[in-house]
Amino acid sequence: MDKKEELDLVRKKIEVELDCPLKKSATNLVFAKGNCDAKVFIIGEAPGKNEDLQGVPFVGKAGQNLNEYLKIAGLDLDVVYIANILKYRPPQNRNPTNEEIAKHTPYLIEQIKIVKPKILITLGNFSSKFVLGKFSVEGMDSVEGITKIHGKRHEVDFFGQKIIVYPIYHPAAVIYNRKLVEQIKQDFVKLSDILKCE
Repeated sequence: MDKKEELDLVRKKIEVELDCPLKKSATNLVFAKGNCDAKVFIIGEAPGKNEDLQGVPFVGKAGQNLNEYLKIAGLDLDVVYIANILKYRPPQNRNPTNEEIAKHTPYLIEQIKIVKPKILITLGNFSSKFVLGKFSVEGMDSVEGITKIHGKRHEVDFFGQKIIVYPIYHPAAVIYNRKLVEQIKQDFVKLSDILKCE
């Protein structure tokens, strides 16, 4: 079985097994997109309105921003894999709850195990705290917020494998705060240097 087939099985497991109210309120499951052989795995927060309608992550304005920032680091959608913490959209794009994160992230962990990336780019607070809290909801409170940890290289143990973690502001953040644009661009320039060493 190849990676694509394994990932398809995870998708089917979510459709069959996941017991979460978000499933009933959402339009579509938003599983992932990109290259399943990628060495860079990008983790977002949750689907927004456009993602929910299309069933694909990062297709709205934040997705357009992300595409532009990836170019700064010499990346594009053909060489990265992208998934969210939550697979279903929270109503009105509210923040995910700890219970929702706990229910959805076992599937995210399965995705990471299958793709086997070298680098995880975590976008925003929730994905960064979950990963740097060592893939647990309980560990999230021990991790500082994105304003403190963005643009810094971290390393975590992922089931016996060392993975580089690189937190960056979520590309949706610049929609509401244009002052972050230059900071995000600088973080992607630094990411380019990290990629050259891997």
